[in-house]
Amino acid sequence: MADAKNNKSKKNSIVAQAEAKANKIVNDREKTKSGGKKSAKKPGGAVKYFKDLRSEIKKVTWPSWRKVVNNTFVVLVGMCASGIVIFGIDSALTALVNLTAKAGG
Repeated sequence: MADAKNNKSKKNSIVAQAEAKANKIVNDREKTKSGGKKSAKKPGGAVKYFKDLRSEIKKVTWPSWRKVVNNTFVVLVGMCASGIVIFGIDSALTALVNLTAKAGG
């Protein structure tokens, strides 16, 4: 009986220690986020955004004109092929429906 009470008190103390650590971590994160004080919006946020945007756009590796034309051609051919396949399936199903309608009628 004494062992059961002893084990229970050990579990309670472990849980209490874990809760204390969790609360400390949460409090530390909140302090870090706020920087210890309330932050105000910096003026010129939009200007900074567009400057950063411009610098990032300069880092982009743009494809050559030949590659753009080639990729466009591949997409158009793929779209046409898909359209032909869908047209064929649609025509076959329409013919099947018409055939069953004549047979049943």
